[in-house]
Amino acid sequence: MRNEFTAVIERDGDWFVAWCPEIRGANGQGRTVEECRESLGAAIQLILEDRRPVPNPC
Repeated sequence: MRNEFTAVIERDGDWFVAWCPEIRGANGQGRTVEECRESLGAAIQLILEDRRPVPNPC
């Protein structure tokens, strides 16, 4: 399954910072836009995996 989310990316001095308004707590940073985007993608992936329901073993 593929999901698409909004990435807000801003420059902060020598760094780029990003967040995703649809997923609370999803933030990323990097020296380049691509590095920042990858960092944000990894954060989103971790948050979604953490929120995935655990199957009932019964």
